[in-house]
Amino acid sequence: MPKPMHRSTSIKEVQRVTNKRTVTHYRRAKASSPHCAICGNELNGISQKGGKTRRTNSRLFGGVLCAKCTAEVIKIESRVENGDMKLSDIGIKHRNYVLQLVAH
Repeated sequence: MPKPMHRSTSIKEVQRVTNKRTVTHYRRAKASSPHCAICGNELNGISQKGGKTRRTNSRLFGGVLCAKCTAEVIKIESRVENGDMKLSDIGIKHRNYVLQLVAH
């Protein structure tokens, strides 16, 4: 059984073969690149380096949604405000972001 500090999902097990036996080493897994919360595509404009200090886009939903999904959410929000659509007609993935825009 590994130590409690090695039981995290952010720790990767690596098997190494020594002269007489196989040994398990542990190393921290690399962070994945950021993805859009709606479509899952990789986000552009965010550097892969930098750890905690990754720079994000300064636009609306920057670092959370891609440009296509942001444009779609803005379209849906304007249709809701004009009365062309109801909130119940919106898909569950888009609804949370539309509600954030309506609240502003």
